[in-house]
Amino acid sequence: MYAVIKTGGKQYKVSAGEKIKVEQIAADIGQDIVLDQVLAVFDGADVKVGTPLLAGAAVKAKVVAHGRGEKVHIFKMRRRKHYQKRQGHRQNYTELHIESIAA
Repeated sequence: MYAVIKTGGKQYKVSAGEKIKVEQIAADIGQDIVLDQVLAVFDGADVKVGTPLLAGAAVKAKVVAHGRGEKVHIFKMRRRKHYQKRQGHRQNYTELHIESIAA
């Protein structure tokens, strides 16, 4: 059984027992959260798809950790113009452990 959820402007395919990294969520470590923006639930041959969200479906998860992702290097250059610009960015994330999917 797995579900497609939406959080942080992105969609994730999740199943019970796995860990995922999502955009930062304002929650404490160890706190249980409910992700209620479920787009679809797949259970063997049974498929439920929302328009756009599935009513009554929810995914329960526990916050495992907060962190920062790998550094992304941005380098801009204009040839022959003596222009170079270097910039870096590290995106914050929240690691979730998916506990259960309720459809």
